[in-house]
Amino acid sequence: MSLRALASILSILCLATAIPATAAEPAKLETIDSQPSWILESPQVRLAVTKIGGQMAPVTFLRDSGKPVQPYHISPWQNESLQDLPAPVLTALRGDWFCIPFGGNGAEYRQEKHPPHGEVAGAEWTYVDTKHGGGRHTLVLAFEPQARQGKIVKELSLVEGHNAVYSRHIVTGFAGPAPCGHHATLAMPDEPGVFRVSTSPIDFGMTNPSRFSDPTKREYQSLAIAAPFTDLAHVSLLEKGTGDADLTRLPARQGYADLVQVVNKQDLQMVGKQEATAWTCATRTDEGWLWYALKDPRVLRSTLLWIENRGRHGSPWNGRNNCLGLEDVTSFFADGLAASAGANLLTRRGVPTVIEFTADKPTEIRYIQGVTRVPDGFGKVVAAEYAPGAVTFVAEGGERVTVPVRHEFLSGAGL
Repeated sequence: MSLRALASILSILCLATAIPATAAEPAKLETIDSQPSWILESPQVRLAVTKIGGQMAPVTFLRDSGKPVQPYHISPWQNESLQDLPAPVLTALRGDWFCIPFGGNGAEYRQEKHPPHGEVAGAEWTYVDTKHGGGRHTLVLAFEPQARQGKIVKELSLVEGHNAVYSRHIVTGFAGPAPCGHHATLAMPDEPGVFRVSTSPIDFGMTNPSRFSDPTKREYQSLAIAAPFTDLAHVSLLEKGTGDADLTRLPARQGYADLVQVVNKQDLQMVGKQEATAWTCATRTDEGWLWYALKDPRVLRSTLLWIENRGRHGSPWNGRNNCLGLEDVTSFFADGLAASAGANLLTRRGVPTVIEFTADKPTEIRYIQGVTRVPDGFGKVVAAEYAPGAVTFVAEGGERVTVPVRHEFLSGAGL
């Protein structure tokens, strides 16, 4: 990266984050599952972010307890030195990463051709700085795409006493429409049904509008095509007369890979003057912990569930990848920029599938992910109750767990 480009990025950081424009200090790099990765730590959380793709995993939550938790998936081919992978995003494939433009991007848009999930997901990021102070720890990275000119600054922050990762992506330039979002990917257990999955209230959901898994490529899906639903527990299967799939109980249907999208309600409860957030939750009932994500549903409008249960048999998948993507996005499924920017099944129902980025005003995408221990019997989350600096998750059996988390961050508050 040129000195001029780095100076430009640092000036953006000064304006947007109040981080002084000082020269970047050397970062701590570790090679983890074949990928050089930057490290950020607090007493409660340790995270790694890959240099290639800016992908976040492993992340150790509750590291100061007797039972730390590492919830994120790391693809099984990481140490196999594979060449000629089908897409750059697969090089590091792990954990959570930011996507812009989100999706496959198979079609060109206005003479732009982006790789799957954008250049940000599979090319090299630049280290900018690490900041420590006031009980907060922040890693700052930057990226300059070429297919569409612009800058993306990634901030990942840890707050002492919190088992949460606060992320902020500042997009400058990159003018025009684009789908974008987070691609959080959890490691799926083998025992059927031990993952209980839920989201905040939805307007509706739909299975992928075309075939998601291609049998000619030795890929197989179990869910119907373009089937609407209003409850994740009742989703149509591809084979007629076999009942519905319950996507709140995973894993299920080994040997299949599926995708569904749910559209989050925006008329959420108010907490004083603080607007409540949308949430996505997954409870590991066999291990007694809950992963959660919080977002502003006016920014990230929908949630995709990528249910990958050994359903792809081409390279590098080879029938062995078992993970659950809980992806908070503004996008038309995973079809990419051209499909999201045009008229589609969701825009016809009034659901935005792109964010309009402008050249002269930075756009921020804020997101929170965290983990907490839950009591015995705690299953699917059915509600979240907000208080200043805390969220209480309520399970279907009435069990409750309160976590310290600054959800106000999503509305622009500092940490």
